[in-house]
Amino acid sequence: MSATPAPVADAADTPSPSPSQSQSQSQSQPDAPAGADHRRAPLVLRNRAFGAVWLGQVLTQAAVRMFQVGVSWWIVAYAVPEAQGLASGLFMAVCTLPAVALAPVVAGAVARCAHRSVLRTAAAVAGAASAALALWAYGGGLPLTTVYAAGLALATCQAFFDPCLTTSVPELVDDADIETATGFELSTQSLAGLSGALLGALTVDRAGVAGLAAGCAAAYLGAAVLVASARFRTLADDGADAADGAAVPAAPARRRPLTRILAELPSVRRILICFTAANLFTAAVFVVIPLYTRSVLSGGGGTVALLEASLGTGALVGAFTGSRVPGRPTVAGAWCLGLMALALALPGLFAQRPVVAACLAVAGWCAGAVSVRFVALFQRMVPTADKPGFFAVMQAVLGASLPVASLVFGSAGDLVSPQTLCLVQGAGLLPAACALALLGSRTPGPGAAAPAGGER
Repeated sequence: MSATPAPVADAADTPSPSPSQSQSQSQSQPDAPAGADHRRAPLVLRNRAFGAVWLGQVLTQAAVRMFQVGVSWWIVAYAVPEAQGLASGLFMAVCTLPAVALAPVVAGAVARCAHRSVLRTAAAVAGAASAALALWAYGGGLPLTTVYAAGLALATCQAFFDPCLTTSVPELVDDADIETATGFELSTQSLAGLSGALLGALTVDRAGVAGLAAGCAAAYLGAAVLVASARFRTLADDGADAADGAAVPAAPARRRPLTRILAELPSVRRILICFTAANLFTAAVFVVIPLYTRSVLSGGGGTVALLEASLGTGALVGAFTGSRVPGRPTVAGAWCLGLMALALALPGLFAQRPVVAACLAVAGWCAGAVSVRFVALFQRMVPTADKPGFFAVMQAVLGASLPVASLVFGSAGDLVSPQTLCLVQGAGLLPAACALALLGSRTPGPGAAAPAGGER
């Protein structure tokens, strides 16, 4: 559970389509009567291309989350008799590593290649990998290393799919619909992750890894077909439309080194340090949940699904309500981290299923609320020209804590009880909460503008 999610794409940073592009897009979207925009159909219905790609995103993100949760539970409950914590922690580390390690490669591929080709290839390769694992599992004798390799392959494909989808939004919708499309995309991440987490452990209990992999294969291959059926526009300098092309940026802006950006934004630098430290403890929840379910609650896949659903639902509600939390972002963030520390620690003292589910819902809400407040703060404070580089590195820095947390807490789970791990999570968040509280008076409030050197 990362303390800050992928940043919301800024509509001001996206080039406006040329007249010919607008005309081309309008052919695929029915006209709405003047003054009746509020009565128009949802974007995914009136724009068939975006609707197909959006549904493909739902399928891929639900599949990868279902696979990760399902395999983590399979390792703890069925596959590994000893050192279950290390085995599940290593699996989660493998699944989180590609998004960090391949960030430069992904950025280059998305910049050079046709976006539709990248999306459908990533989905198709993931579908083939899942299908191969399903066939192997049906045949029996499935090695643990093979499951790890499949998890690495799916995570690698998703590392290409997600940023490419975000980048390709201007090729699918008109400029006026970019914010709406971004909203669909971000809400999909939470909803698809929630549905995938619900299905993962339950599928393993009922159909094993073979059924899990078969379901993932169907979702990925369906996504590949949907993406292949969508029409992408080319954002070229001359405004020409094409069915399948990569976005060609207009005159690239000069980008400054990240060290210089952060040197001019000391408050942002300190906040990133706080959240990187916090993520070392919050991200461990995905390893702790299956261990806690097996060792403390003596539950099955249904219990894992309940706990994952509580966490995901809380995060989703927090994302929608976070903007209403009063106070400066640093002060509100400090209170949210403090509340999250309490929520993650309480299961270490009270081992009742309803208590644990409620605590995870609170922890998820805190994470979602913090995410909204700080992504919005960074959007205001970081100059427009520096945002692409800043947000890319922000994700890499915060994401780097995920494999570390998975390995450390997974290994510790073989030495101490999951209840002790819960207490460690809570205690580990307190220094980050205190540090954010100390930053409160130094950080600009909601009305702050971006510093000189860029526009908001």
